[in-house]
Amino acid sequence: MKTIEIYDPEICNTGNGCGSGADREALRIKTMLRALTSEGKNVLRYGLIENPDVFARNKEVSEVVSKNGTSELPITVVDGEIKRKGSYPSNLELATWSGMTKDELVVMLMKAKMTNRSFCGGDCC
Repeated sequence: MKTIEIYDPEICNTGNGCGSGADREALRIKTMLRALTSEGKNVLRYGLIENPDVFARNKEVSEVVSKNGTSELPITVVDGEIKRKGSYPSNLELATWSGMTKDELVVMLMKAKMTNRSFCGGDCC
């Protein structure tokens, strides 16, 4: 099974992300990683502030941050290889890297959406 790691400048635990520009994207990536994890995929997320030791242990990530600063974050690593720098991967990229087809991605996201709704609190009622 492939391992996907996302190295962030900071992981925000609020539902809306860290700042107004980051809200939508932070929420998307948080939701996507939760859905992938619930499907048994090996996805990990590290924050520079929360997990500096993990950044230091990854030679390639540490080198990118040392050379270019935090402007290169987030960095996505798949099985030890940097796949993306400076922005989050798309949902399709994450699914593909974790071994899913596009159809499996759609089903997973629909299931995740339904799981997150209350009985009549969502827009399905």
